Amino acid sequence: MITTDILIVGGGQGGAQVAISLRQGGYEGSIVMVGDEPDMPYDRPPLSKDYLAGDKTVDRLLLRKAEFWEKNKIDLCVGKRIASIDAEAHVAITDDEEKFQYGYLIWAAGGYARPLPIPGGDLSGIHVIRTREQVDLLRLEVENAREIVVIGGGYIGLEAAAVLTKQGKKVTILEAESRVLARVAGAPISEFYESEHRAQGVTIHTGVAVTHLEGENGRVKSVVLANGDEISADLVIAGIGLIPNKDIIEAAGAKCSNGVEVDELCRTSLPDIFSIGDCACHANKFAEGAFLRVESVPNAVGQAKAVVSVILGDPKPFVDVPWFWSNQYDLKLQTAGLNHGYDETILRGDPATRSFSLIYLRKGQVVAVDAVNMIKDFMAGKKLVEKGLVVDKASLADTDILLKSLLG
Repeated sequence: MITTDILIVGGGQGGAQVAISLRQGGYEGSIVMVGDEPDMPYDRPPLSKDYLAGDKTVDRLLLRKAEFWEKNKIDLCVGKRIASIDAEAHVAITDDEEKFQYGYLIWAAGGYARPLPIPGGDLSGIHVIRTREQVDLLRLEVENAREIVVIGGGYIGLEAAAVLTKQGKKVTILEAESRVLARVAGAPISEFYESEHRAQGVTIHTGVAVTHLEGENGRVKSVVLANGDEISADLVIAGIGLIPNKDIIEAAGAKCSNGVEVDELCRTSLPDIFSIGDCACHANKFAEGAFLRVESVPNAVGQAKAVVSVILGDPKPFVDVPWFWSNQYDLKLQTAGLNHGYDETILRGDPATRSFSLIYLRKGQVVAVDAVNMIKDFMAGKKLVEKGLVVDKASLADTDILLKSLLG
């Protein structure tokens, strides 16, 4: 039995931030991080961008070097999976039956890339992008691949397509919705990115359903659509979402829905157990109080700091504006806020210049901003969302007027 004051389950950004912020706040108790990957905590977003492209090494992915964890007396238990939790006894048990007695437990276990739920989904040559090991395997197989099919036109799919197209691969994107980025952005953003990808040589099919995958000698060779079309594929990348890692904590008695439900201080329904990051579900005021998961590094970091505030005795609720980013080619898309329930959009600038913004309104209030190569609009837009301001629409659309001047 290992006894620790703080047990962090998950070796990603959220879990690492808890440990880092605790030490920065002067916490002197014992801290143990348990993660099922073999690596020290690393930065996950570059996996579908710089790391897939080979522009960033493993060492540069690391959030901190080994010396940091040693110096700050943060014990890393890599390659271990928590298999069960006895919430009453405050004990977590790994799948090899190692036991951890904890004072506080932080469930920062993230999630898993959703596998293809169709016939042929288990063939070799089918990849997802979630862990460093998965991307290493993908990079290895990409070397000998010519035709690549990406299933899913969200951030991950588009980022991977951009990287692989630049490497000279023939890339086809298949999206079930009527446009790419349909779940996260308005039509002008979708149309812009579809146009950009097509200009780079990517083939995009929207409004299509994949029925099954055909293989040969156990390896994928084509993707078959509901209309009967068959698309050749040397390998397939599935970017169809995330399954939150909640089964273990739910079995321990935590209230869960589309993730582990937490309050504004990231406390679960179990005593002395918090949950943060991609697996945590909270009532977000920027989505009119809807219970949802926000999959982003800033969200994980903000929630980690809320947990630390509780442990250090100065509780500060998590109320951060959600924000996200995506790098594709030489385009940087930055999003502030959540466009849930928007009823109007304001286009700011000309997409043809490859530098513009789309502002989302709900009952006149600015609820979200998508900024393409417009960092000033993103920064000011984030504050507009935070303040929940109602702003003159003509002023929002006028690029001669700085958004920051509308903050009042």
